[in-house]
Amino acid sequence: MSDGSFAPFNGGVSPHLLLGTLLIGAGVGLLAGALGKGGSAVSTPLLHAIGVPAMVAVASPLPATIPSTWWASRTYAHEGQIDRRVVRIGLLVGIPATVAGAWMTRWIPGGSLVLVSDALVLLIGLRVLLGTHDQPVTPDEPGAGALATVLVVAAAGVASGLLGNSGGFLLAPLFIAVLHLPVRRALGTSLALATVLAIPGTIVHAYLGHIDWSITLVFGLAAVPLAGAGARVAFRLRERPLTLAFGTTLTLVAGGLLAFAR
Repeated sequence: MSDGSFAPFNGGVSPHLLLGTLLIGAGVGLLAGALGKGGSAVSTPLLHAIGVPAMVAVASPLPATIPSTWWASRTYAHEGQIDRRVVRIGLLVGIPATVAGAWMTRWIPGGSLVLVSDALVLLIGLRVLLGTHDQPVTPDEPGAGALATVLVVAAAGVASGLLGNSGGFLLAPLFIAVLHLPVRRALGTSLALATVLAIPGTIVHAYLGHIDWSITLVFGLAAVPLAGAGARVAFRLRERPLTLAFGTTLTLVAGGLLAFAR
């Protein structure tokens, strides 16, 4: 089946595919820890590019983002860089939104979801590069902050369920651009929230038969240990270089994948 819908290939993964998955997992784990995202938004088009069927590439990295984002978020929590109020609001909105998005994949081809992932990551990367994000949240507007958080997490939750990721690829840049969180606080908050949002998405995609667990295992073995290392790297960089690295990485990866999309 060309788009990989409902056709995980457990037991049929070739050694070169597993090696490619291992390398992608290592790179994405490091990126995820450093840049505050679960990594599956980037891993989906990369896995598809090396031959993993589209829907399998969408969903299979998702379970591995649970331990990798949790591991990376511990570093940010230790440094006090998680906005717990945003996390509390985000969980109430994000969990049902993620379930709804994941369920919608029953009717949407996997190939289309891969292309949407590429395009969204490109737009977000450009937005981060072109915007200015060094302003803190206005403390005297709690109502506006809560409403903005609800809207941001609801949108990210539906997208994360649809695109088979934990939502970090949208949450971190939206926390920077919309909520005006400082970059490290946005990254840490994104990781903490994405850890939980990956769970309902995993359950729905597993129920729908979209996950190849051999891909998940190999991806996770590489991604999880390097996520913590990536988070430590982020704390050695100043805010401006970290923001530029975030936007540049997303833009180059997504732009290249779109250019060679098949």
